[in-house]
Amino acid sequence: MTVIAPALPQRTTPDPRDPLGRLERLFDHGTILALHPRDKSGVLAAIGEVDGVRTVAYCSDATIMGGAMGVAGCKHIVDAIDTAIDSRTPVIGLWHSGGARLAEGVEALHAVGQVFEAMVRASGLVPQLSVVLGFAAGGAAYGPALTDLVIMAPEGRVFVTGPDVVRSVTGEDVDMATLGGPQTHGKKSGVTHIVAHDEADAIHRARRLVSMFVEQGEFDPVAAEHGDVDLQAMLPDSPRRAYDVRPIVHELLDNVDGESTFEELQGLYARSIVTGLGRLGGRTVGVLANNPIRLGGCLHSESAEKAARFVRLCDAFGIPLVVLTDVPGYLPGVGQEWDGVVRRGAKLLHAFAEARVPRVTLVTRKIYGGAYIAMNSRALGATAVYAWPNSEVAVMGAKAAVGILHKKALAAAPDDEREALHAQLTAEHERIAGGVDRAVEIGVVDQVIDPAKTRSIIAAALSAAPVRASHHKNIPL
Repeated sequence: MTVIAPALPQRTTPDPRDPLGRLERLFDHGTILALHPRDKSGVLAAIGEVDGVRTVAYCSDATIMGGAMGVAGCKHIVDAIDTAIDSRTPVIGLWHSGGARLAEGVEALHAVGQVFEAMVRASGLVPQLSVVLGFAAGGAAYGPALTDLVIMAPEGRVFVTGPDVVRSVTGEDVDMATLGGPQTHGKKSGVTHIVAHDEADAIHRARRLVSMFVEQGEFDPVAAEHGDVDLQAMLPDSPRRAYDVRPIVHELLDNVDGESTFEELQGLYARSIVTGLGRLGGRTVGVLANNPIRLGGCLHSESAEKAARFVRLCDAFGIPLVVLTDVPGYLPGVGQEWDGVVRRGAKLLHAFAEARVPRVTLVTRKIYGGAYIAMNSRALGATAVYAWPNSEVAVMGAKAAVGILHKKALAAAPDDEREALHAQLTAEHERIAGGVDRAVEIGVVDQVIDPAKTRSIIAAALSAAPVRASHHKNIPL
């Protein structure tokens, strides 16, 4: 058994902030090997196995100067990242740091900058996960933000300037949790991908995600067929009724020992779209799904940006994508235009058009307008586009389209005849526009599929697609 032998004296009562204890809980038992002697740098780095996967990790030593980052500690982090790059292993950062060491001045700032540069060098080459267990303040706030995924424990706090500085500069009175706690970064800023129940859960989720990225597996057609169920039966009877798409996602993906393999990412942020990783027929896939229970499933500035970042994450690490679409379009409004829906929506178009991983789209109920293009359309290079029976593919809903195209005729009709005329024109428009049948005819939808065979059909399409390597970093959009 190889373990880290701490150079500093052991405490009679273990400090929960002790980096050795935290690393022991992260790595598989007995696999830890130190990357440097334990010192007073405020960082401890090691290599070991996480669920059998060779992994590098570094941990802030919050027992020394609150884990503040100095020249020596930053060098340990850079060396750890370089080790991960050289060995092509994932790297996990356990963060509990108050930022750069004040006493070391600009030297500490330069050292923190070197950590950031190393993270960017590693971007897209090896998975980088951050687990925020305490403060990640000042310069340390950008460490997690530069990595691929951020997990926050309840005691995690991420902010560039603390409450006292905010109060003195802006007059805003705010506590640390409200300023930079997990709920704030989960719901408002989108900085964190997973809000954990406690420290143990945060570390468990990091371990689970390492396997998703590194042990991606192969598609097993038998396993995919075994889980086939009629997913369309989970939709509400009325096409106008909202529903939560996540139960459908859970049923689409594998279940192991009665537990879903789906790990939702940024689940509290921009909730009109769902993103996450799971397994389909034994293979890791990324799932992107409109969620009609939130804003009717509309795309908007935040959800488009969230989706774009997720697409690029999966593409960078060769994870195939499953896209479930039920979307009425982009959310209209002055606020959306001012919030950059054009600029941020363009990121999603770019992400899909750039992606080289296999990616299948399924229209479950409807897909209208610009959102049709943005949600992995044939035009953007989708591997395959499928639809369930009775789904709609159009510029907009037939009734709304008639309201625009025949506005004058409807206005001129007697009040008691207007609704009947609107219904008649709507039926005619549906026949002319063609809907999903027309989409199949021109080849932008490949096939209307049996909802009871959704899992196996999607798995087969992804499995048969050529594997093409992507060469890009994962900038935190």
